[in-house]
Amino acid sequence: MKRERSKWEVILDILKVIQEEEKVKKTRIMQRAYLDWRNFQRYFDFLLAEGFVAKCNPIPEYYELTENGRHLSEKLKGVAEMLGSSRIKR
Repeated sequence: MKRERSKWEVILDILKVIQEEEKVKKTRIMQRAYLDWRNFQRYFDFLLAEGFVAKCNPIPEYYELTENGRHLSEKLKGVAEMLGSSRIKR
């Protein structure tokens, strides 16, 4: 039986996709993070507004992690390790 991901697990999944692919389009992030469009938009808008993700160029739209995004990713990985979460891996 699968359990739902927490908000922080979803955010970490999004950050990991962007970090692994460096410059990536929204659709690819959504697919690799296993999210539907509505949930993806909610989390992605938050990450953009808070400065964890930045748009690289206007057309086509590619996104990358900011320095703050990298720090957030590392901190979330650390929290997951402390909590012993088996779903979040380095």
